Amino acid sequence: MSNRFQVTDRFADGAQYIGGRLRAGTSDQEHSVIDPATGESVYTYVLASTADVDEAVAAAKAAFPGWAGASPGERSDALHRLAGVLADWSEEIARVESLQCGKPLKLTTEFDVPGTIDNTSFFAGAARHLQGQSAAEYTGDHTSYIRREPIGVVGSIAPWNYPLQMAAWKILPAIAAGNTIVLKPAELTPLTSLMFAQAAKEAGIPDGVINVVSGSGRVVGEHLVGHPDVVMTSFTGSTPVGKRVAEVATATVKRLHLELGGKAPFLVFDDADLEAAAHGAVAASLINSGQDCTAATRAYVQRPLFDAFVARVAELMDSVRVGDPFAAGTDLGPLVSHRHRDSVAGFVERARDYATVVTGGEAPGGELKNGAYYRPTLIIGAAQDSEVVQSEIFGPVLVALPFDSDDEGIRLANDTPYGLAASAWSRDVYRANRATREIKAGCVWVNDHIPIISEMPHGGTKASGYGKDMSAYSFEEYTQVKHVMFDNTAVAAKDWHRTIFGDR
Repeated sequence: MSNRFQVTDRFADGAQYIGGRLRAGTSDQEHSVIDPATGESVYTYVLASTADVDEAVAAAKAAFPGWAGASPGERSDALHRLAGVLADWSEEIARVESLQCGKPLKLTTEFDVPGTIDNTSFFAGAARHLQGQSAAEYTGDHTSYIRREPIGVVGSIAPWNYPLQMAAWKILPAIAAGNTIVLKPAELTPLTSLMFAQAAKEAGIPDGVINVVSGSGRVVGEHLVGHPDVVMTSFTGSTPVGKRVAEVATATVKRLHLELGGKAPFLVFDDADLEAAAHGAVAASLINSGQDCTAATRAYVQRPLFDAFVARVAELMDSVRVGDPFAAGTDLGPLVSHRHRDSVAGFVERARDYATVVTGGEAPGGELKNGAYYRPTLIIGAAQDSEVVQSEIFGPVLVALPFDSDDEGIRLANDTPYGLAASAWSRDVYRANRATREIKAGCVWVNDHIPIISEMPHGGTKASGYGKDMSAYSFEEYTQVKHVMFDNTAVAAKDWHRTIFGDR
């Protein structure tokens, strides 16, 4: 058992949060949360069963009328209180997130946790602004207006790479709009999702509004998605699993939001600031050890800058400090598991047959040998149709390829099934604007790559899915738009009735 930070006492009652309390799962399977930096178990719990899902959905269904009936101001006040609780617990939440994920503590304390608190504050304000189209007399004889109403019980599935932030992205817009929710976090990393639910109770959000079931995707996830009392599913994860979620959800005609894989291009034109692009590429490819669906994975660099870009990126990658997530000065922690580390290493080893590994391409030894570490890796010489260019690796691996004309660069940037995020690097506003128009992605940054803000939407196109997290646009996922029409004439026998019966 790791002695760096203990979580057993906080979750002594189990890893299921249903109806306002923690309890153990009722399956016959145990699962251990592993510290990927050491390979040691830090918490063992009993996985949820389908019966636990049924109980969680029932709790959410029972809580729905009261929460949906609360005023926007009441829901807003509750979310403001939640932001305050999260701020008070921020140090512990950051340490638990680093423990279960292997993230450097500076990332969880400066990105994951403050980003989640900001997102909570944003939706506290947004809860008061669920607006529809203004009232008007479009026929002349009737007044029409739009109501935005909560849709019911939401069943959401979150991934392991950002368990705290993804829990917030699923929960906050849903409950701000008046829905209740059952969240299934990844069984690898359930702890901060459970803490988020506990913080909500501390903030006075009623029992049953937020429920968390920790179990396997094949059993618990599929049962949640297919549950007849769940009216909407929001899923973040890989594209293959997203296809299965869609199959199950559409069988029961659920509303569906999918945020899936990515293979983000990093497009560097020959007039770009080389130093800025190199720094940006290293940060954007290595954030969260590359386990980020928006991470820069394909650097297309116009030929005049290509060699200098490769040399500078390699130099910067070699300076990255790989180490214990809790140690001062660590830049890059381990991947989430040894299994995933081996998957990333497999991509790189296969690439050696057709490309060149400039730097990295190995797991460090020494005192890090027991962790799921992998060095920052830069690959060149790969063909556009090769595996490392087309497939999502989800690790600290950047592939750099040259291009000649602007047309070619944009074409190559669009040449994958994915369309989640991208960036363009240029001092020329016309070049940059063209890239933002023509690159097919849900987000295109200019002269930066990765920053997100609560006020703006996150979501993709093509095989990266559809729908939006964050921002006021997310309410389009979590509300039912209802048209209400009032007759203004008080005439019993209306003229249009004559088209059905009688004469004018």
